[in-house]
Amino acid sequence: MAAVISFNRATVRQGWRALACGLVMAAAGLLATRPVQAQLRVDISGVGATQYPIAIADFTGDPHGQAVGEVIRADLTRSGQFKLINATGANLDVNSSIAYDDWRNRGADYLAYGSISQTGGQFKVDYRLVDSVRRTQLDGVAFAGNEKELRRISHQIADRIYEKITGVRGVFSTRIAYVLQRGNTYELQIADADGQNPQVMLRSQQSIISPAWSPDGKRLAYVSFELGKPVVYVQTLATGNRVPLANFKGNNSAPAWAPNGQQLSIVLSRDGISQIYTINADGSNLRRVMRSPLIDTEPVYTPDGGSLVFTSDRGGNPQIYQVPVGGGNAQRLTFSGSYNISPAVSPDGNKLVYVTQRDGAFRIAMQDMGAGNEQLLTAGPDDESPSFAPNGMQVLYSSVQGGRSVLAVTSIDGRVRQTLSALNGKVREPTWGPFIN
Repeated sequence: MAAVISFNRATVRQGWRALACGLVMAAAGLLATRPVQAQLRVDISGVGATQYPIAIADFTGDPHGQAVGEVIRADLTRSGQFKLINATGANLDVNSSIAYDDWRNRGADYLAYGSISQTGGQFKVDYRLVDSVRRTQLDGVAFAGNEKELRRISHQIADRIYEKITGVRGVFSTRIAYVLQRGNTYELQIADADGQNPQVMLRSQQSIISPAWSPDGKRLAYVSFELGKPVVYVQTLATGNRVPLANFKGNNSAPAWAPNGQQLSIVLSRDGISQIYTINADGSNLRRVMRSPLIDTEPVYTPDGGSLVFTSDRGGNPQIYQVPVGGGNAQRLTFSGSYNISPAVSPDGNKLVYVTQRDGAFRIAMQDMGAGNEQLLTAGPDDESPSFAPNGMQVLYSSVQGGRSVLAVTSIDGRVRQTLSALNGKVREPTWGPFIN
């Protein structure tokens, strides 16, 4: 039995310095990527400051058209930025003449519709988006795929609608990763951004923590305890193949990818205390970023790749700092409260989210990287592991609500919230994947 002292996203509620983990040697059961039956249930509350009135008609020409329309409507509803206008019975295809005034009188500023045709098991999905106020077509494109790909195509259409109307790229076709614990079994899973189509990447009888997406979305780095100590692995999602990236003396933890996908930052205790290093994705060129007499951990790269934002207790309590990747003087970023950890930087580099402890509750906070103005996004009491959506408009995090472990999503203004709850286990350690090109 060995005691492990570490700090990472899994230790928020256990305190800053001490997490004693009993480690028993056990083999992890590796699985090829395969679907699992349990989906995440989505509950939505709140609406955005601006809501765009839109009608989404069921796609005509094939029975699958109703399901395509339902997925698109669900995606836009989850954003909180759209007001859905009833389009029941519209029966429109891509060659239909649109009665703009009728749709405008119904209250729909926008209308999306389309048709589906099938040839030999392959589907063609034609979609159109029109502006009923300006009486013009905004978008039109055709997608092709098999039956299993229709849901992905539906998400892609929702992404195009979102971007054409808001000017911001949609994230409905992206994926999330998280850890699901069932009893003494841990599963590293990936799923669509709406919690559907979960797939198991790794199953183990020992803890799995800190998953991190590569910038191209093809690999995950994570920490597994299957060898009796925390070891950092990198796994290729398409094949399931994985390699140990960091298995040095002591703890190996907190992997984060550089924007170029060629390096990662990690935390090692090889010299007796947790310190930040960078390492090439092939395990070469290990380099210590700086030397500190106290704990430095949870590093993440800024979007330009030039700096690392991290957690440290060098000032007497855990706060968030920034340091050049090449080393140098660290600059403190958080000053509100005495406990701020688990940083994540927005894709544009302008905002910082983190876990803060206020009045005994762990909450998600956000502040401007420059001005430092803080906004509390969640109420707690046990919110952890914030992760920005790739368009920077939402934050994914884990939470305990009503005694249940859930994943949750909040808009960056805190007005719209989604809860993605697992019905048969504890779900935690979420991270939002990149755009899929």
